Amino acid sequence: MAIDVRKGMPSTKLDRATFEARLRARFQDPAFDPLQREISALIEAAWDGYSNSRKSPRTEKAGPGYADPSYELARDWLAAKRAITEAQRRHDDASAQRRVLLINGSMRSDQTCPSEMSKSYRLCKLAEAVLQEQGLAVGFLDLSHLVSELGRRIHPCKACASTAMPLCHWPCSCYPNYSLEQTDDWMNEIYPLWVGAHGIMIVTPVNWYQVPAGLKAMMDRLVCADGGNPDPTSTHGKTAEEGKALELAGWDYPKHLAGRLFSVIVHGDAVGAEGVRRGLEDWLTDMDLIPAGSMAIKDGYIGYQKPYATSHRELDADEAFQQDVRTAARTLARAIKLQSQGRNAVADEDLRPAILK
Repeated sequence: MAIDVRKGMPSTKLDRATFEARLRARFQDPAFDPLQREISALIEAAWDGYSNSRKSPRTEKAGPGYADPSYELARDWLAAKRAITEAQRRHDDASAQRRVLLINGSMRSDQTCPSEMSKSYRLCKLAEAVLQEQGLAVGFLDLSHLVSELGRRIHPCKACASTAMPLCHWPCSCYPNYSLEQTDDWMNEIYPLWVGAHGIMIVTPVNWYQVPAGLKAMMDRLVCADGGNPDPTSTHGKTAEEGKALELAGWDYPKHLAGRLFSVIVHGDAVGAEGVRRGLEDWLTDMDLIPAGSMAIKDGYIGYQKPYATSHRELDADEAFQQDVRTAARTLARAIKLQSQGRNAVADEDLRPAILK
C-alpha cells in the first residue's frame, strides 16, 4: 500500500510584530515597567528560537538500544524515559511495598477560585487513610494544581496516533516545545507515577456529563501508554511517512500499563455520574488495566436538586456515602494483595462480594 500523507492546513506562523505583542502581554504587572530593556532582549532571543523552530534546543545522541543510535533525542525525553524505566523496575520488584496512585480529578481548590476545597479532595483523603491502613504506599496526584500552582500544565494531545501509532511515542515526545513556549508539561512527572503503581484510584466529579478538563487532558496524553512507540528514532521524530510505513508493516500496540488494578469513584448530578463511570472504566480496561470495584453516586452533592452552598454539609451528613468510598478503597487494597500472591484478584470469591458496581 502506498504511503499517503495529507497536507493543506493554513500556516500558523506569526509575524515579528504579532509575536512580540503576544509576549509583551505577559508582562502587565507594573513591576516589569523598569525592565523594558531586559524584556526586549528576552523577546529577541525567544524570536530566534521561534523563527528557527527550535522545539528541542538541547539534545544528545540516542545511543545503544535504539533503532538509530546516532539520532539526536531531546534531553527532556531521555530523562522522562529513564524515570519510566526506573518506575517499572520498582513496580516489578516483588520485595517492594505495593503502591497505589490516588488521583483527585476535581479542578476546584481553596488555594484559588472558588476558595473552597472540593468534595473529591475530601473523598480522596478518606480513601488514602484506608489504603495506608492496608499497608500500601500511596502517591497522591492532585490535578487541581493545574489551576492553583504556578507552572503546572498538561498540554493537549496532538493525536499523533491517528496518523500512525508508531508516531505516538512512549513517553510523549510532543512536549516540551520550546519554540512555541509549550513548556512546564506535567506529564513527564505523571507517567512514572502510573508506571510505578500497582493500583490506580480515580475520584472525580461530573462536569457537564464529562470528567473535568484537567483529568481529560491527562487521559488523552496517556494514549501513548496504550500502544505507543518506545523508540522515537524508529520514526526519526515525527516523520509521518516512516510512522505510517511501520504501522502498515505490522505494529504490536504494546500495553505499557497492562495488569494494574483500578477503582473509580464518580460523584455528581442526578444524571451524568453513571456515564462518566462507564467511560472511565472503558478507557482503563481498554489499556488492559483490571477493574477492582467502582461506583457512581448519582443523587447527591453537585446539581440542581440541592443548593450548591450546602454541598459540604450534605457530604458531612452522608455516612453511607463515606463508607462506600472506604469500602471501594479496601476492595482495591484487597485486590492488590491477592494479585501480589499470584491469585486472580477479580475472580476471587473472598473479594467479589465487596466489589461495587
